[in-house]
Amino acid sequence: MKLVIAEKPSVAKALCPVLGTTIKKNGYMQGNDYIVSWCFGHLVGMFMPNDYGEQWSGKWSFEQLPMFPQTWKFKINSGCNEQFKILKSLMNDRNVSEIICATDADREGECIFRYVYKFSGCRKPVKRLWISSLEEKAIRDGMKKLKDSSEYDNLYQAGFCRAKADWLVGMNASRLFSVRHRIPLTLGRVQTPTLAIIVKRDNDVKNFVKQKYFTVDLNCGNFIAVSERIDDEIKAQSIADMCNGKNAFVSEIKKELKTANPPKLFDLTTLQREANKFFGYTAKQTLDYLQLLYEAKLTTYPRTDSQYLSDDMEQTAIKAVSDVYKAFPEFKNELSYTPDIKRCINNKKVSGHHAILPTEKITVTDLSGLPEEQKNILMLVSAQLLLATSIPHKYENIKVTVNCENILFSANGKTVREYGWKLIEERIKSVLKNKDNIDENNSALPEMEQGQTFNNVSVKKSEHFTAPPKTYTEDTLLSAMEHAGLENYDENSEKKGLGT
Repeated sequence: MKLVIAEKPSVAKALCPVLGTTIKKNGYMQGNDYIVSWCFGHLVGMFMPNDYGEQWSGKWSFEQLPMFPQTWKFKINSGCNEQFKILKSLMNDRNVSEIICATDADREGECIFRYVYKFSGCRKPVKRLWISSLEEKAIRDGMKKLKDSSEYDNLYQAGFCRAKADWLVGMNASRLFSVRHRIPLTLGRVQTPTLAIIVKRDNDVKNFVKQKYFTVDLNCGNFIAVSERIDDEIKAQSIADMCNGKNAFVSEIKKELKTANPPKLFDLTTLQREANKFFGYTAKQTLDYLQLLYEAKLTTYPRTDSQYLSDDMEQTAIKAVSDVYKAFPEFKNELSYTPDIKRCINNKKVSGHHAILPTEKITVTDLSGLPEEQKNILMLVSAQLLLATSIPHKYENIKVTVNCENILFSANGKTVREYGWKLIEERIKSVLKNKDNIDENNSALPEMEQGQTFNNVSVKKSEHFTAPPKTYTEDTLLSAMEHAGLENYDENSEKKGLGT
């Protein structure tokens, strides 16, 4: 008999119909030569400092520091005794010949299983189920491709190393600063540098001193040409007086055709940022909603850091585009194109999990029954697939330089040559009721030629002020965390910013 251990009951529930475990027992399901049981997240956790003995217990003091466990020890987490006993009994049951780890396919899921496995004293062989979707087809395919648990030893070590780093930094730094400042303080590997980013920005905003500057605006009839920044008001007024009522001419026209490629598919962080921009959801809310969608088999694995697909997913992605238009006919638009799946494929950038995708179940599910928050996230994920597989947006940047009394003024414009993915984005934004939608045609300049003259131009001096940096939103803070410290590394280095 084989014992399958899931990370939580809801995931175990998705496994049972595929494996044929229909008989309900206390803390597990059984049938068809399988037993399916579950954790409740972390059943087993690391010792806290007080658990190690008298040297680190009692009142905190400088003498206790630093704390470096010689051997890392574990304990059953509060409220988890009953389920741990069930798992331990099943693991060591003589009728169980093999264990299948079916916790989430990431380093955290690996640690959740291995902590329990090691703490129970089990030595039986372990296979690993590695799937990115809870759809029945994905589970069946995964069960046919089980790998030996040893192939994921490095993943476990990465997760355990992170846990140890969190312990060493958090426990030692929290005690140090609490004792030094005589108030309870918490510090952490991610928490503290993130707080530093926020505090620095708040100080920059608070201490910002706005500076006045000026420009001279030349009215050429159909457009306004503007001088460079001028800090001296008297000089700005002098230029305005000198040019007012005079003739001007186009001295230079620069045109540059540019291409804006479609955005990438979502990883968790980019989805969290977009959800904050569109709906104001916090990062945690977005993850919670996405986890529920994953457990409902409507989206693929949520905690991914990849924005690409592997090459074996090309046909799946093609079908997914069609499924999105069936599930969300309101996304249909005027753009005629063949989805370009290949731009989303990069095997080298898919390590554990591919980018977040909707599953084929969206076409057979009554999505009107979804809670609003979950439906919003599902629509974002689905819309991103349409954008990512669309065609490039092409436009022409135009810079016109106007000469008046040997003073140069400039005007910039943009003319769209091919809307491409922007047409889909415009439709999606209207569906999602985003008010930031902008018609790019508004920035187009009128047709003109070099040497063209403008007679008796009107000129005015304009006053401006420098603007302070913006206070972080969850969207911009997540971006700052992603890019924290990257300027200190070579561009070819692997870098992740502040992790979680």
